Formats: sequence, structure tokens, C-alpha cells
Amino acid sequence: MKFTCQKQELAGALSIVSKALSSKPQMPILSGIYLRAENGQLELEATDFELGIIIAIDAEITQPGQMTLPGRYFQEVIRKLPGDTVSIDEDSEAKSVRIQSAAANYTLRTMNASEYPVIHRLEGDLHFTIKDNVLRSLVKKTVFACSNDESRPIFTGVYMDIDQNTVTMAATNTHRLAVKKETFDAPIGAMKLIIPAKVLNELLHILTSEIPSDVEVTCSLNQVSFAFENIYMTSRLIEGAFPNYRNVIPQNLTVKVEAATSEISAAMDRVSLISRANDYNVVKLDFHDEQLHISSSNPDIGQAEETLPVAIEGDAIQIAFNATYLVDVLKALDGESCVISLHQPLSPITITEPDDPDFIYVVTPVRTAH
Repeated sequence: MKFTCQKQELAGALSIVSKALSSKPQMPILSGIYLRAENGQLELEATDFELGIIIAIDAEITQPGQMTLPGRYFQEVIRKLPGDTVSIDEDSEAKSVRIQSAAANYTLRTMNASEYPVIHRLEGDLHFTIKDNVLRSLVKKTVFACSNDESRPIFTGVYMDIDQNTVTMAATNTHRLAVKKETFDAPIGAMKLIIPAKVLNELLHILTSEIPSDVEVTCSLNQVSFAFENIYMTSRLIEGAFPNYRNVIPQNLTVKVEAATSEISAAMDRVSLISRANDYNVVKLDFHDEQLHISSSNPDIGQAEETLPVAIEGDAIQIAFNATYLVDVLKALDGESCVISLHQPLSPITITEPDDPDFIYVVTPVRTAH
């Protein structure tokens, strides 16, 4: 196997594919990156059996073939090479590969490519196409609400409910809930699945194109895949039944507050600096006289407070929350303003956007000593 390619393209591909490398691989071969060179294309792939990524780049192929290289070392070597191009030449008898760029030369030991669990593209029971900016919005506005508690796996993923011409994504850690829906022009089928948050976070980092492009989504009973541009991602699904989240969305909220999203987000972030050291990271919100007063305190550090103008419909109310649960959602919003709907100091509230009627966030307040 022998090829030459652009160093920056190879380094960029490695930074993406290495996301599927496990820090504690089940088998030594899973610490490797599998390379396949043929027909003017170099394919790189990595998997930890939960997440798999394939990425293809252009290359000048002198000798086609396959090989596996130690992932972390290969990535670091390529990233630090001095030249604009890189040439890679395998010596199968010596079980090594020579990497050359400008005046730099490296030799890395290869791994046994025949042992590598090559990723097979998913056939699936349901296929649909979605614009990357639409998928990015679905993920961005829900994935942050997932739980990190591995003892309750269904809450560590995002529920995707495909129902004819709508796709709804929902995530919860039982203290907060984020729901986002998109409507399609034509029916795409019906299926319910739970996608690991880790996978969707990686997808979010990769979907950075400024020009909307198509993402091909394929679903089966235990896997999902995303294909776009020169990238293919596949993931195992989380088994289990997601709870009926619609039951916890509060109705008939009597107090509505509209605020500038950027202002309340920045203020919440500043005030919560003091409360972050506490176990519950509590901030208090006092809505009255067309103002929102945000405060936090920590007996070992000090206190913080900030007041900003808001539009209030309804009675004055004081309520407290885990600051993280508010900061996270405010950072995920896209519109200039948001609406906070409340009822009582210990009742769940909702946060919505006037610009996005298909999004809702529910969060439970905390009890504080007054």
C-alpha cells in the first residue's frame, strides 16, 4: 500500500475519525485506524463497537491496499508533520509503514489489518433525508438535557420519534426535558429509537457546513447511521422504552415572562459563578415590576446578584433552580427572545422561543430556605 495526499486533509480526517477510538479498547486492534486506498480515494475508519466513523479523502494511489495503524500515534505524527503533502509507504514484510513529509521521516509499526472489524454500511428498515442545519437544530436543542448517569441508560440518549411526516426528538435526565419537532413535506415512515448522546454530540461537532447539505439517515431496530459529504457515522441504539414525556409538560401556566435571550443568558452565567461550588448550584429568580432579579450565594465564597428588564404578564413570583439547567438551555436557543412560563414557586416551568413554536423546555425548580 502506497499513497500521497494533502497533509491538512489527512490531519482533518484523522481528527474526525479518531472520535470513534476508545480510550480503553475492548481489544488491542480497536486502538487502531483502518486505512483502505483504492480508486483515487483514501478511506479511514475507526470504531469502538458503539460508534463507527468512516471518512474518505482524495489521494494519489500508487499501490492500493489496506492496513491498520496505531490511532493515537498516527494522528499525532500527521498533525505535526512540516510539509504540505505526506507520502505513506507500507513495508508488509517488516510490518511497518514509512511516513514522509518535507524533511521529516517516521516509521510506525502496523497492526494486523485482517483482525480489524471493518464497518459494514447499514441497510436499515427506514431511510430519510434531512438538511444538515435542520438535524443540527434538532440535536442542539435536545442533547444537552440528557443524563450522565450510566445506571439509567435510556436517559443517556435522545429519543427520536419518527411519525410519518414529523420527527420529534426529546431528552431528559428526569429533572429537565427538552423537546424539538420538525415537519417534513412528505411521510417518511414510523419508528422510535434512542440514540446515545455521545454520538449526537460528535455529530453536532462535525455538522459545521455553512451551506445546507443533505444528510442520509438510516434506521434499524438496533442501529442508526448518518451519511453526508465524505463522512459516514453509525451507532448502536440504546435499548429500552422511553417514558411518555408529554405527560410532564405543564399546562395552564399563569405567569409569562419575555426576555432578551442573550442578556438573560449572560447574566445567568455571571451570577452562577458564585453558586457553582455548591452541590446544587442554586440561583434564585425574582420576577416583579417588569424586572428579573437573579441572585446566588455561597457562605464560603460570597454572593452575586443582577437585575435586568423583562416583560411580565401575571403576578410577581420567586423561584429557584439549578443554574446549570437554565444556562444550558439558554445557550442552545437561537432566537433574540425567549418566553419563561411559570405557575407556582415549586411547579415546573417552560422555556420557549417565539421564533420556534416546535421547541419546548421543561425544568423543575428546587426548594430553598427563605
